Amino acid sequence: MIDRIFTLARRFTKPMPRVGVTPATVVHAENKWRLLHYDRRPQGLAHKTPVVLVPSLINRHYVLDLMPEKSFVEWLVAQGHDVYCIDWGTPTDEDRFVTFEDIADRYIGRAIRAACKRSGAQKAHVLGYCLGGTLALIHAAIRPQHVASLTLLATPVGFHDDGMLSRWTRTRSFDTGALIEAMGNVPWQLMQSTFQMLRPTMTAAKTVSMLDRAWDDEFLDGFLALETWGQDNVSFPGASYRTYIDELYRGDALVNDRFKLGANAVHLSEVRCPTLVVTFENDAIVPWPSAAVVMEKIASRDKHRLHLPGGHVGAVVSKKAAKGLWPAMAKFWADREA
Repeated sequence: MIDRIFTLARRFTKPMPRVGVTPATVVHAENKWRLLHYDRRPQGLAHKTPVVLVPSLINRHYVLDLMPEKSFVEWLVAQGHDVYCIDWGTPTDEDRFVTFEDIADRYIGRAIRAACKRSGAQKAHVLGYCLGGTLALIHAAIRPQHVASLTLLATPVGFHDDGMLSRWTRTRSFDTGALIEAMGNVPWQLMQSTFQMLRPTMTAAKTVSMLDRAWDDEFLDGFLALETWGQDNVSFPGASYRTYIDELYRGDALVNDRFKLGANAVHLSEVRCPTLVVTFENDAIVPWPSAAVVMEKIASRDKHRLHLPGGHVGAVVSKKAAKGLWPAMAKFWADREA
């Protein structure tokens, strides 16, 4: 054990792995968020329809561009896809008033239109990850004009499930109004501690795993890159958080056709574009039934579900994902060029 600790200590004298380094250009910026367009490979594009990635609102976008050889974005570009990604940025005090409508309708809409205009396409393939998928799904239901296809990656849709997050948010003592009044934006530290409580022994398990493989530089680089991302969280705009908890988690309004985005009623039956739903067997953050229920609600005739082993993050950025999940999503888009 002492030898492993010394080996690990020597490893920490080296630079930390660089994250989110696939070259990109900012092609649209507004308030705190911006749209990144990843540089095309010299050989040009093999697919004309752009891919717009919508990450979770409370996590940094670069989980999809984690590090060289473990980057979904890098891999997609290498396959000849035209790739865009929303970077939500860091909300500050004035963003407490940013609404779910601002994000799901206006911001995502502008990002998709900007990608289409730059790429010379009429529509874009849209991938939403976790809460980003919820936002993308809502957008596709009310603004389908520029959505060529929809990919929902570990996306919560039905919120009354047996998961701990669902149970916690429905407790009477959880006063969202008091929280937002006191804090404005919901602090990232509060949300991070919530996710850590889902698996209280996770930190200890990761420490043991790290010590067991202290000799493996490739493993440690990947581990540290993912830990860098996991500790790099952002706060949740207050007004949006109130909608997220009160209407989606507590009211389960999305699957019950009771959700409204401003003046627009959101009906999942209005989603008719080709749709791929990806769920994970051991996902503690989005239990797979919460994500799979969308298959029953959308009206698309071209809809498919891919159910895989693994958890919420590891199954997306692992070597196994590079051999299975990533090619499956890329093939789904390639087969459905707009």
